[in-house]
Amino acid sequence: MLNDILTEKQLTQLKGLIADAQNIVITCHQSADGDAIGSSLGWADYLKSVGKEPTIIVPDQYPDYLHWLPNTDKIIRYDKHREQCDLLLSIADLVFCLDFNSPARVDEMQQSLVGAKAKRVLIDHHLNPEVPCVLTISRPEMSSTSEMVFRVVWQLGAFDGLKKHFATPIYCGMMTDTGGFTYNSSSPDIYYIISQLLTKGIDKDRIYRNVYHNFSEDRLRLMGFVMLERLVVVPGSHASYYALRREDLKRFHFVKGDAEGLVNMPLQIKGHRLSISLREDTDKPNLVWVSLRSVDDFPCNKMAAEFFNGGGHLNASGGRLYCPLNEAIEVARKAITAYAPLLK
Repeated sequence: MLNDILTEKQLTQLKGLIADAQNIVITCHQSADGDAIGSSLGWADYLKSVGKEPTIIVPDQYPDYLHWLPNTDKIIRYDKHREQCDLLLSIADLVFCLDFNSPARVDEMQQSLVGAKAKRVLIDHHLNPEVPCVLTISRPEMSSTSEMVFRVVWQLGAFDGLKKHFATPIYCGMMTDTGGFTYNSSSPDIYYIISQLLTKGIDKDRIYRNVYHNFSEDRLRLMGFVMLERLVVVPGSHASYYALRREDLKRFHFVKGDAEGLVNMPLQIKGHRLSISLREDTDKPNLVWVSLRSVDDFPCNKMAAEFFNGGGHLNASGGRLYCPLNEAIEVARKAITAYAPLLK
C-alpha cells in the first residue's frame, strides 16, 4: 500500500476547495513535457469524475509526440488564444498549478496567473516552491508530478472509479519524467503504482512507442548529426556538451520535441557522468535553451542553478542563457571545469 501524500487537514481542505469551485483552471509550465501534460490530463479526468468541468491552459506549444494522449484536443494554448485564456483565468475561482515551482515558469501567462482572484493549489515535485497558493503540495522526492496526482487521487479514494483516460496520461507522465524509468525511479512505490495503472487496461508498450518511436526522418538525421558533428567530449572530465545552432535546426526542419532525449545519448559513453545540451531558440536572438543529464550522484540541479539560470532534479535539469551561442559554450565549459572534482 501507499503512504498518504496529504495530511488529514490538507485532504479536507482540498476536498472543500474542489466542492466549492464552479470555474476550475489547470495549468502547467512553459514548453510542457510529458509530465506536465500527463499530470494535467489525469487531474482533469479526476475532476470530471466528481462533476467538475475544468479547463487546461498551457503557456505555449508542446511536443507533437504527446498529441495522441486522450483529451489533448481540449487543451488551450495561451500564446494562441490569449484573450480567451485571460478571461478564463479572470473568472476562475480555483486554479491548479501542476509541475512548476515558480510563476516565472509559465512565461507570458505569469501576470494573468498571479493576478487572478482565484484560489491556487500547487501540485509539484520541484525544489523550493514559490507559487503563492492556499494549498501547496510539494514532494521533491517523488519521481514526477504525475506520480503525485496518482497518489492524491488514491488517497481521495477515487482511483477505482477512474478508467483508461486517467491511467494513460499518468503512466506517460511518470515514464517520460524518469527517462523510461531509467533515473529517479528506484522507489518500489513507483512499480506498485504502475501495477495499479495496468489494471485500467493501458498498453504500456504502445505508450512507449507513441512517445519514443514517433519522430520524423529529420529527427533521426538530426540525432546522427549531433553525435557526429556537434558532440564535444571534454578530455578527462567524464562530461560532454553539444551546441545546436539555428541554422542546424533549420537544416533538419526542427519542430518542438525533436531534441527530446538527445541529451541522454552521450551518457552511453563508458564512465560518462554529465551531458549538456545547448540549443539556440529558433525565434528569439541571444536565447539558448540548456538541458543537463547526469548519472549517480552528480547534481545537475546545482549546476543548472549556478551557471544556467535554472534548476530541476538531481539527474535531470534545465535552464536558459541570454547570450550568443558561443558565449553559452564558454559557460558550459566553465561549469564542467568548476565541477571537475565531482565528475571524477
